[in-house]
Amino acid sequence: QVQLVESGGGLVQPGDSFSINCEASGNIYSINHMGWFRRAPGNDREFVASIDWTGSGTVYANSVKDRFTIYRSKNTVYLQMNSLKPEDTARYYCAADVHQAGFDTWGQGTQVTVSS
Repeated sequence: QVQLVESGGGLVQPGDSFSINCEASGNIYSINHMGWFRRAPGNDREFVASIDWTGSGTVYANSVKDRFTIYRSKNTVYLQMNSLKPEDTARYYCAADVHQAGFDTWGQGTQVTVSS
């Protein structure tokens, strides 16, 4: 079993850079991919970025491409966010693909608010 805990959320101003992270524990060797998703109030959850556990492949949503970077160090996955916009305001969730059937393990989320 894998557990995910996000941290690093907060309030930032438009244009700022900010980083959130997700620590995986438990049977981490069963993880195939890790990803970040977000949900803004009134919206559906949307994909942000993902990385395979070896770190060799990343995928980004068009809305964050060239602004966000996902990377992994040991058992922690980071989301570096640059040039933040108010529309990036959301609760960000970390997810893991453990059974090679999509993202099936989720963290509790961390709130990122972009506002002046």
